[in-house]
Amino acid sequence: MQLLLWLLFLLASLGAVSYFRMKLFNATIALFCLLVIGNIFGLIGQVTWLLFLVVAIPLNIESIRKQYISAPILRMYKKIMPEMSSTEKDAIDAGTVWWDGELFSGNPNWQALHNIPQARLTAEEQAFLDGPVEEVCSMCNDWDITHKATDLSPEIWQYLKDNKFFAMIIHKEYGGLDFSAYAQSRVLQKLSGVSAVLSSTVGVPNSLGPGELLQLYGTKEQQDQYLPKLAVGEEIPCFALTGPEAGSDAGSLPDTGIVCKGQWQGKEVVGMKLTFDKRYITLAPVATVIGLAFKMYDPEGLLGDNEELGITCALLPRETDGVEIGNRHFPMNVPFQNGPIRGKDVFVPLDFIIGGEKMIGQGWRMLVECLSVGRVITLPSTSAGGAKAIALATGAYARIRRQFKLPISKMEGIEEKLGSIGGNAYLMDAVTSFSTKGVDLGEKPSVISAICKYHLTEKMRQVVTDSMDIHGGKGVMLGPNNYLGRGYQGAPIAITVEGANILTRNMMIYGQGAMRCHPYVLAELSAATNQDQEESLEQFDQAVFGHIGFAMSNFFRSLWFSITGAHFTRAPFIDHTRGYYSSMQRFSANLALLSDVAMAVLGGDLKRRERVSARLGDLLSYLYLASCVLKRFDDEGRREEDAPLMHWAMQDSLYRLETSLDELLDNFPNQWLGFGLKLVIMPFGKKYQRPSDKLDHKVSKILQTPNEVRARLGDGQYLSRIEGSLFGDLEQTLENIVAAEPIYDKICKAAEKRYPFTQLDKLADIGLELSAISEEQADLLRETEKGRLRTINVDDFEHHELVGGAQKPRAKRKPKASASITS
Repeated sequence: MQLLLWLLFLLASLGAVSYFRMKLFNATIALFCLLVIGNIFGLIGQVTWLLFLVVAIPLNIESIRKQYISAPILRMYKKIMPEMSSTEKDAIDAGTVWWDGELFSGNPNWQALHNIPQARLTAEEQAFLDGPVEEVCSMCNDWDITHKATDLSPEIWQYLKDNKFFAMIIHKEYGGLDFSAYAQSRVLQKLSGVSAVLSSTVGVPNSLGPGELLQLYGTKEQQDQYLPKLAVGEEIPCFALTGPEAGSDAGSLPDTGIVCKGQWQGKEVVGMKLTFDKRYITLAPVATVIGLAFKMYDPEGLLGDNEELGITCALLPRETDGVEIGNRHFPMNVPFQNGPIRGKDVFVPLDFIIGGEKMIGQGWRMLVECLSVGRVITLPSTSAGGAKAIALATGAYARIRRQFKLPISKMEGIEEKLGSIGGNAYLMDAVTSFSTKGVDLGEKPSVISAICKYHLTEKMRQVVTDSMDIHGGKGVMLGPNNYLGRGYQGAPIAITVEGANILTRNMMIYGQGAMRCHPYVLAELSAATNQDQEESLEQFDQAVFGHIGFAMSNFFRSLWFSITGAHFTRAPFIDHTRGYYSSMQRFSANLALLSDVAMAVLGGDLKRRERVSARLGDLLSYLYLASCVLKRFDDEGRREEDAPLMHWAMQDSLYRLETSLDELLDNFPNQWLGFGLKLVIMPFGKKYQRPSDKLDHKVSKILQTPNEVRARLGDGQYLSRIEGSLFGDLEQTLENIVAAEPIYDKICKAAEKRYPFTQLDKLADIGLELSAISEEQADLLRETEKGRLRTINVDDFEHHELVGGAQKPRAKRKPKASASITS
């Protein structure tokens, strides 16, 4: 019994110093004091003291610790350290660690999260959204763009150039707008609600492309030559990276640049012969200047002793001899300008390299650094904008459309889909706002960018699928009045580009996250590769013992949180959100612990255990998404009326996180270790469930009724009440329907008869005959019926109009009047 008490005492003591992450010396003193207490009460004896001294003395005497503990571990570490390609190293080195590092710490500082300023627009940025962006949205007819012209109209192209839509990232000194990342996001959100072709056309030049590369890495001559022209649309840029043999594995580029001498403008110069075959290049068919990535070689040694110089980026004018450009791909009936670029033995001078000769071989680092910013903005923002527009439209349609004598929004199956649409739209906007604010604070969040790209494009796919289920035939039948079909068709495009989502989830999020966000792994790798042995040992000693303490802390924190349900953790708010902060504290410790276990057990094989990596990445991802939701709820004043959206997004995120955690432990490569970890981490099973039916109902109600919460959810989208604005017409019709319902009830009461809620124009006449309503109310019913029919009807065409090359759809027939309203 005494031995058992001693073991429990020792475990509790060790757990306490580990939980509070005490420094080694302080922990030793604390344990010493506890042993003294134990000695007084007769719980310990000489053997315990001997064991304590055997462990404590070498750990606390630095010279002994380094020579006899750290040095052997370092030698073993070098043998098992996974090999890393240069492209992997560049990807890990690129970017910065921001809030994702806190989530990986096992003990996130929630006050630091809420101290990050809220993203806001400047007066100039807001004016741009209210002026040029609003105007170009009104110029768009997506059916004309996608079906007739398969391109933006010449007027829209010119308007985009004249108003510097392609220059949002270009500094003012070169004539650009120099907008914040948050402003770019809001612009793309608004455009994407109108036309995916429009948002893609604007998004790409402001993301990964020549403009960003030139500003960051270009020579002064290159910047002065190109940036002013890019700012006013005189030059249209594209960037060519992907090819038939190098898609997701961009590091395997077969495209080459061979250093050689050649003729350029009548003179012999040292340059390079470029041979390349690129595809899927957005804006390529209309681009005037081409950014090109290739592997550079110097077989004749004209530049030095190295033959393989690495991935390099160059800038080629469209008219360069040998460049083949102009053909188009046709991506899923969303015909933004996209096509192949090819060239064989295209000779250009070395000053075509972005940044000049000093940037030879730096291309991959340049690309991943730019991508770490661009991927936070473009695809997440277009996905969020699409989701917000769909949320409003679907809520309105579900209230307007009736079956079985009631709005379909009253059906529980529809409520389930509306709950998912609304909750996800709220989360997606929260993620884009918070993430772009990070960029504006100077971060280059490479891990966060992968999280944003993967999860927001996947959520957009879910949102548009749920919406299509609600709309049914209205969404299926394409035509000028279909606002959903092209978004549904185009969803796989966002899933595929800028790193296919399967790759992003299974390899990139955690592959980069474990290295970048873990507080000690990168330091250990750096120390192990340091050629200065003394300095290497010094660095490794600090890193490895920090790592050991970190792992012990997360083990005991995970154990304590699982036993107590994390009820005793600190939270910044004592309200209905407190439980979320406590759970995330627990899951953060779980992530940190499982990361260390996975790396220790699997070592370099972890890169090939993609499903382990994917599920660990899910833990990090959902912690980040949930953080964004809590941040948004606080930034917007912790309004009680917004709580259903917040609760839905939080519960869905934590449910998905816990599901991935459970699957990870059940499928851990070492089955017995997985079982043991499950006993530590979740001994009582899972805590979170999907959002409840009651919560779905609350969110559904928000979407189908005009109110301030709904307005905030759709903030910034194009909803102008002008002819041709499908979403504006839906909003007006929804308001009319809500206003018409009590008038309808008055008529039914006066007639002592329950009429169907159709043919409201005829119902208006009945109401006037009964003197139940005013002429103004009758006019509202007539207008509401027009809008109701526009909402539920679909387009139809004569056969020849659907044959390739057909241009003009037939004007839609007016619905036939029925003989009697009583049927």
